[in-house]
Amino acid sequence: MKIYNEIISKFNEATGKWDTISEDSFEDGGPIALAQGVDGPLSLPSNATAISSEDTITETIKTTTGYFTNGDGTISGNDIHTASLGDTNEKYYFNVCQTHPLSKSAETQFAVTYGHIGGSGSNQFGDSTTNNHTIVGEAQAVYKQLSSMLLTEAEQSGGFKISAGGTQAHLAPVVLNKKDEFIYALIGKRNRFKDRFNKKTWTMSLSGSLKDAEAGTILSLTDDSAFVPPAHSPAGPRYNIISGALGVASGSSDGKLSAAHRTFGHYYPDMGIMLFSGNELSHSIPGPMEGPHTINAFTASFLSDKFAGLHRSASGFTPNLDAKGNSNNAMKFVACLRNNRTNTALRIRAEEDQTQFNYFCRIKAGSYNFSNNPTFTSGSKNKIRQATMVGNPTTFISGLGLYNAAGQLLATAKLSSPLKKNFASEATVKVKLTY
Repeated sequence: MKIYNEIISKFNEATGKWDTISEDSFEDGGPIALAQGVDGPLSLPSNATAISSEDTITETIKTTTGYFTNGDGTISGNDIHTASLGDTNEKYYFNVCQTHPLSKSAETQFAVTYGHIGGSGSNQFGDSTTNNHTIVGEAQAVYKQLSSMLLTEAEQSGGFKISAGGTQAHLAPVVLNKKDEFIYALIGKRNRFKDRFNKKTWTMSLSGSLKDAEAGTILSLTDDSAFVPPAHSPAGPRYNIISGALGVASGSSDGKLSAAHRTFGHYYPDMGIMLFSGNELSHSIPGPMEGPHTINAFTASFLSDKFAGLHRSASGFTPNLDAKGNSNNAMKFVACLRNNRTNTALRIRAEEDQTQFNYFCRIKAGSYNFSNNPTFTSGSKNKIRQATMVGNPTTFISGLGLYNAAGQLLATAKLSSPLKKNFASEATVKVKLTY
């Protein structure tokens, strides 16, 4: 179809019709012609120009930002608090917020949970006092849910086998070729980790004790994605969680992973999940196995003052395996994060894929030299108002609009300064859309 930029006509009294004196037009076709009225009403500006595929470049860029509230990339031990939850929810998991849970600025940062393949550490008796298999315990439900999300169907019956991953003699795993009967997990919030957790840039610091009344020890963990390809899983790529910091393995002079390394857990960046072997954590930071300082002696929604009663020397990952009630074993994870006090407990960033379209809008010499503004012409004969512009009109392009084939305006772009245009000039304007 023909597209007109400008038409100058004169009324012919002899024929009673308008005769065209001059016109600025060009032929165009394709979807833009359809939108301009071949089979429907005119919906695009008459001087619109189609952008060819050669003038479009698409690319994907990765952006990262701090995971925590206000884009912070770290959270200290003193800023670790459990958020208030209903009693039913606390049997399965605990939310963690970045400040006192009664503060208006408190926001959930992530959740922690504990699972046991047999349900130990949660109520299995129900109304029975003799049969510990009357109901499915909450710890067992958590274990099964995580295994159904993270393991293949063939692997689910065998459970998680994280602890069987390491083979170094001096870092021997606690359980060789056996399943991890109990696990701990940190689960991120989707609106915080965006598309995924960032790899190689995170460090978790867990602080606890080897036994009751013994000085604390610190375990620093990160992932091995810098030097080991991921394993495939139903939850996307899976990496190992090892001792180290910011993607650098501990105990190596060049920062690379040795031939074999102790595996503390599995890292699922796309799912925002860090899954830990309870065997490995309790072997490194066992804490007391029983006594007045065990975590189940404290309420679930503990605050700073309540936490003061939990001694640093009495925290660790050896679970309370009582099957008659909720042992709050997930709180052990929170306690070992909070034990960092003013030091950083977790450093992590969120990662997001952004699609970027680059459109090169080419303004040729013979196009866009007239204006649709009614002040550009005057009189019934549509003559150019300014006589000096006759034969050499000049316009100033101040913005662009991008339309789809249906004639819908999708985006507008404004130039930083008006662009002078006439028959003796050409220009290319690059429009970049990112989302």
